[in-house]
Amino acid sequence: MDQREGHGARPGSGAGEPTRRPWIVGVSGASGTPYAAAFLRGLLDAGHPVDLVVSRAARLTLLDETGMSLRDARWREDLSSWLGRELSAADLRYWPAGDLAAGPSSGSYPARGMAVIPASTAACAGIAIGLSKDLLQRAAEVNLKERRPMVVVPRETPVTRSHLEHLVALIDAGAVVLPASPGFYGAGAGASAGQLVDFVAGKALDALGVPHDLFRRWSGQLGSGQPGGGAAPV
Repeated sequence: MDQREGHGARPGSGAGEPTRRPWIVGVSGASGTPYAAAFLRGLLDAGHPVDLVVSRAARLTLLDETGMSLRDARWREDLSSWLGRELSAADLRYWPAGDLAAGPSSGSYPARGMAVIPASTAACAGIAIGLSKDLLQRAAEVNLKERRPMVVVPRETPVTRSHLEHLVALIDAGAVVLPASPGFYGAGAGASAGQLVDFVAGKALDALGVPHDLFRRWSGQLGSGQPGGGAAPV
């Protein structure tokens, strides 16, 4: 299968474009696949190359939350349906979660950084202790050891002490822990689910320095996110 349409070039094979430095996006099995979709659209809208890793558990969550499948052999078609856009021209690679010889498994594979969105408690624990049970966890460990930007978006609530300890370990290792906690100032108390999803995805993009227009930023003026907001107080 051609590397641009399938699983990419193997490290050390001499294939591929040496200057390509993608963002690696890992999607774990936590509920919250809309966060991943909004984040991926934001990266693609900004013109950034993306390498995608979707865990086995995430496929089940995606099927449950959207009714859509993600198949290795038809990943581009399935991903296009999930994101609701044509991807034929996108600089996008997909790596199966079980492929521990994939490009992102090595520190010599050029990458800008990584985001795990959403991040299950199991994924956070595995990354924190260096378990590397699949490509998602291994790629995250590689990004941490290479001191590349790393964002982890946990969604679980409430949390246990062990969950918090793993998140602290990730922070100590250099990751940004960004809980899926949307703010309401961008769209007001009547914000739609899509607006709240975009807020979280936008904050994750902010953490990586990727420009976007997914939400209204705080202007310093009360009520600016409400319909007709921004008027001078009387």
